This record gives sequence, structure tokens and C-alpha cells, in this order.
Amino acid sequence: MNSKIKTEAVDHLFDAILSLESREDCYLFFEDVCTINELLSLSQRFEVAKMLRENKRYLEIAEETGASTATISRVNRSLNYGNDGYDMVFERMKQKKQK
Repeated sequence: MNSKIKTEAVDHLFDAILSLESREDCYLFFEDVCTINELLSLSQRFEVAKMLRENKRYLEIAEETGASTATISRVNRSLNYGNDGYDMVFERMKQKKQK
């Protein structure tokens, strides 16, 4: 975990996110906290990560998501050298879907 982001303010934000109980709660909260472009950028990166884990090619990902190759490369670097946060979430989503 990056110690630069571990602050009391970030803890408060994460506690707020953890209090959300539904997709509708998420829409209400994130529309207030983020700009539309910030939210779309986050969702785009998540889709890019999902597609990279599905072994899709950069060109295919760029065409389908509209992400630049620089963004795709950054997400790929996070997948390969990050904290495994994407993979943790993908696994949890997979398990939830199987139930």
C-alpha cells in the first residue's frame, strides 16, 4: 500500500464508500463527489483492466473503450506491478456472481 495516500482524509472517504449499500447509493454519492469526467475515467480504467485480464489486445481495448494506449499501458502496469487490487475485486465479483 502506498503510504503517501494513507491519510485520515482518505480513511474517511473509504469509510464513506464502505457505508454505501446499493448501486443507487453509489450513484448518489459518486455524482456528488466526482465530476462526470472523473467518474467516467474511473469506470473506463476498470473496463480496461477487465479486458486486459481477458487477454484482449490494446487495439481492441482502445476501440471498445475509447481509452488511449497510454491509459491502457498505465492500467496494465498497475495489473502487473501494483497491489493486486483489481484482481482482488475481480475475484470477489466472480465469486458473488457464482452464488
